[in-house]
Order: sequence, then structure tokens, then C-alpha cells
Amino acid sequence: MTKPVFHFVGLTSSKSIALQPSEFQLTMAVEEDTAQSYLPPKKKSESEDDKRRKKIVPGSLMKALMRPGGGESNPSDGDQVIYHCTVRTLDGVVVDSTRSEHGGKGIPIRNVLGKSKMLLGLLEGIPTMLKGEVAMFKMKPQMHYGEEDCPVPVPSSFPKEDELHFEIELIDFSKAKVVCDDLGVLKKVVHEGQGWESPREPYEVRAWISAKTGDGKLILSQAEEPYFFIFGKSEVPKGLEMGIGTMSRKEKAVIYVTKEYLTPSPLLPEIEGYEEIHFDVELAHFIQVRDMLGDGRLIKRRLQDGKGEFPMDCPLHDSLLRVHYKGMLLNEEKTVFYDTRVDNQGEPLEFSSGEGLVPEGFEMCVRLMLPGEVALVTCPPDYAYDKFSRPPNVPEGAHVAWEIELLGFEMPKDWTGLNFQNIMDEAEKIRVTGNRLFKEGKFELAKAKYEKVLREFNHVNPQTDEDGKVFLDTRNLLHLNVAACFLKMGECKKSIEACNKVLDATPVHVKALYRRGMAYMAAGDFEEARSDFQMMIKIDKSSEPDATAALAKLKKQEQEVERKARKQFKGLFDKKPGEISEVQVEERAVGDEIGDENRKNSEGSPSEGDEPPDVQADAAAAPPVGWFYNLWPTGRRLFSALGFQRCTIL
Repeated sequence: MTKPVFHFVGLTSSKSIALQPSEFQLTMAVEEDTAQSYLPPKKKSESEDDKRRKKIVPGSLMKALMRPGGGESNPSDGDQVIYHCTVRTLDGVVVDSTRSEHGGKGIPIRNVLGKSKMLLGLLEGIPTMLKGEVAMFKMKPQMHYGEEDCPVPVPSSFPKEDELHFEIELIDFSKAKVVCDDLGVLKKVVHEGQGWESPREPYEVRAWISAKTGDGKLILSQAEEPYFFIFGKSEVPKGLEMGIGTMSRKEKAVIYVTKEYLTPSPLLPEIEGYEEIHFDVELAHFIQVRDMLGDGRLIKRRLQDGKGEFPMDCPLHDSLLRVHYKGMLLNEEKTVFYDTRVDNQGEPLEFSSGEGLVPEGFEMCVRLMLPGEVALVTCPPDYAYDKFSRPPNVPEGAHVAWEIELLGFEMPKDWTGLNFQNIMDEAEKIRVTGNRLFKEGKFELAKAKYEKVLREFNHVNPQTDEDGKVFLDTRNLLHLNVAACFLKMGECKKSIEACNKVLDATPVHVKALYRRGMAYMAAGDFEEARSDFQMMIKIDKSSEPDATAALAKLKKQEQEVERKARKQFKGLFDKKPGEISEVQVEERAVGDEIGDENRKNSEGSPSEGDEPPDVQADAAAAPPVGWFYNLWPTGRRLFSALGFQRCTIL
């Protein structure tokens, strides 16, 4: 055997240096930067591998070319490298090897440059190789397992203090997608797919799959038909499913899975004894199945693909939608209770989303459809017709299914380029829709309408004083409507914040004071509420009847809270330590009563009627709050009345 001729692999070398005929030539590759006149815009942070490379000294890592490789490119960071490695002493004794003829398992090593834990000599040496090349690396101990704080575990009985020869055959290298951080699942793309959507739970997937062991033994042949499985149901090994979850339609890839991610499944029941498996996968097709609520009750299953990219081309925003649909009861007969093609003279249903015109489950699913898509939706009663006008042949509490085809949709009108009057006309249409939804008790939808206009108003700049006044009045009105919605939804703090936006712009706005006062009262902050109602009278005498009525309601509510509290505290300080638990039970009971009373007393407004919120200043039901929160700040006066002026609350 010809004696190998080595050259030094330096700190910055990226290719092999021409070999010299003399024995053990020492060559140090130093690349001088001839353009030192500029500084890079941002210095890249030094990686752990970069810090390790600084340990390399001349003569510590030598390379001899045993067989040339092909191509012109070398591996770089992020590439998966696949190689055989045989380690020998300087006199030729094999210490360790991946090759079966030298006692190894016959399985080549797979590493990802820049991510895998590698010996320093290989980390520096392999990037100098070409595909198919065989090279011998002569390493000082500090370049292999003798390195201080070496990240790679030392095999038992390994001569880590000796200078060794590492024979490396670079079988292949390619860009790899790291599917999991511990590198237990990697993906090599063979052929790019279509689009960007990937399978996820609980999609229905069809894929051509074959599998080999790490040493190339075929253990699963590709079937005549694509393998069908439901994503997330453990019907394929865990690592394989993780890899398929990164693929797009028609993509071909090799997915490398280590034993930690090989779980038994119908596809591959026996996985014992395999260190790793390489799966060749072609993703033939998948059907989008979405669990809309996350509890399996509202399911959307795509039957026919639509046009465009999901979700960019879906009607996510409020739009005018055109659909055909067939509604069915989920009974044995699958009774059809409505079909637009039959019962609507063949005309599709047209409706504007975000306006509560169709059942909530129906609209949630249509918003995630592409034009031309057909989907089957199964829906529970609370998202179907229990909270919506029920067709006569749909019984109460019925689970239903809709087969829906989205024919198309029109996006809302763009306000860009509209003059001020046209903008205000469009705003009025949306506001009126919000008022209707508010009357119907659909406060979340109503709030969304008001907030939509407020967002658009961020880009409106009135040009005249008259336009400015109209704009300010309309914006204040919308903020107050949002406050009314929050109050009805029991979110007092957010209601107060919405009122503050009006009062910041118009400090003497009587309706904002009233609505904020009602929110304070619902939250149990009686002093703040009283201050707002009294300020109303000072600002506008005509508001005195409403303010007086609100103050009367406030006083009644305070008295009720104090009465409940007196009853609860009666005899508290006569209790013995062993009786405290009984008092705590009583506290909770009384606290519930106070919360119920608050909710009852905060309903309504000084004027009654069904007007929308910007016509009538009505308040909302208070959120459930603890009894002591309602008690304070009246608690201080209460303790004084009970004769406990010096009592400290701990």
C-alpha cells in the first residue's frame, strides 16, 4: 500500500491544497483579507464551533487524498453529510469503524454541519472534501476525543491520548431540513412540491412510502396505491409523521428517522432493532380537515379543492359571499332539510359575513374556504340553530351537516380615494349594521363593526372645520358604542377605557360620563361612579334627570351592599378560632348574593326602549365580582359604623 502523503488542513482552508511528493509536507493555509478598508455592517456572533476551531494549531490536523471525489462543491453549514469512518492507529491497527468488514454495523454516520456534535478534526476536515472522495486525516489527540471538553462521548477503551488516522469516505451531502432540534428527524427534499400548505392534525393524507434501514436494506416496499392515514392518529411512525408534516403536495423527500422517533404503527408494526430508518416519501394528496373548536364538535372537511393559496385567498375579512349549500340532519337517513339548488330556485345564498346572517358554525367554516372549494361541515346545535332562526323541519338540539360550495366572494369596498362625504356614508352603513346586531344581542359582532370603522378612521384627515366636527362626533359615537358592547359583555374595565378615549378628546361629553359611571357602578367602584354622575349635572343641567336616577340607583346598590356586609360581619369578632371556617363559608355565600344583586341592579338605563346604543345610554350586566371588591371603598365607613375604627385588615 502506498504511503499516504499529508498536508495541513488549516483554520481557514476550504479546499485541499495540492500535494507535494515529499513526506509529511506541512502547509499552512492563511487567507489574507486584501480589502481591510471597510467594516462589515454587522458582526456575526461567534458560534461554539468557531470558538473550537481556534484551538487548531499547525500540524494538528493533516489530510491525505486517497481517492478523488466528483463535482466542484464542498459541504457547508446546514448540510447533512453522510460518511463512513474507520479509525486506525499510526501502525494500521483498526480502533473503530462504521464498516461491516471492520467489525462495524455497516451504517454510515449522518451529521448536520453546524448543528451536530462532531469531533473537531472532522468538523474542520469534512468541509474540504468532495462527494465520493476518500481521505485520510491524521489527527493529534486534541483534534479528536482528546480535545478538552469534547462534545462527543468517548467510546470505551478508545486511545484518546494517541495520534490517530481517520479514514473518511464522503458518500453524500445535501441541504437538510431539521425537523426536530435533537436531529432525530431530518428531511432531504428530492423534488419540490406545490404550494405551501402542509398536513396537520386531523388531515387525511395519501402518500407513496417505502423504507430502508441505515445500511440500505429494504424493509418496506412501495405499494400499488398510496398509503392512507389520518394525521395525528399514530397510524405511521412518529418521526415519519413529523417529517410529512413539513411537506407540500407532490413533494418528494427522504425522511431520516432515528430509533427515538420510531414508534409502532399499522404501517410498520415491527421497529425493534433498527437504529434508524430512511423513508422515501412522495406526498400524493391530502384533504384538509379542520377541528374548528378544538374539541371535535365542529369539523370542516374539504371535499373538493378550491382555487388559490390557503389561507391568503380565503374570505377571512368581512365580505359578500355566494354559496350553494345542502343542509342535512345527522340522523340515520341524513334527512335533507334545505338545498339552495332545489328550495331556492337554483339561486345561491348571498350574505355578508360578520353580520350574524347565518349560523355561527356555518360562517366560521366558510371563512376558511377557497373559491370553488366544496366542504362538508358537521356542526353541534349551539353553533347551528339553537342560537339562530331554526328551519321548521330542524328539531331543537339537532346536530346538522352542511355541504357547502363557495362560488365566490367580494371584498369590502376600499375607502382609498373616496371623498369625505362618501367615507362618512360608508361608515354610517356599517354603524347601522352594528346597531342591528346590538339589538339582537350579538354584542361581539356589533363591537367588531364599530371597531372596523374606527380602524378606517385612523387614515381619514378632514380638511375643513365642519368636516372635523362631524368626524369627531362620529368617532366619539363609535367609541361609546364599543363601550356599551363591552359593558354588555361584562368587561367593565375595557368599557371604561373606551369611554376615556371620548373624554380625552371631549372632556365635557355627558354621555361618555354617564356610560363610564355605569361601568364603574357595575364594577363596584361606587365613588368613581358618583363622581361621573355629579359631573354630568355640573356640565349640562338637562342631564340632571338621568344623573339623579343613576345616583338613586347607585345609593340603593350601596345600601344593599352595606346591608349584606353588616349581616355577614355580625358577630364576626365574637367567634372563637375554631369557628372561623364557618365564617368563611358564610362569606362566600354572602359574596355570591352581593354579586347577583350587583348584576341585577346594574341592568338597564335611566330611559327604557330598544334603541341602538348610540341613541340610548344603556348599561350592561356587571361581571361577577367578589363581595369584598364591591364592599371597598364603602368598607371603611362600614367598619366605622360597626365601631371598629382601629381595626386593621391583614
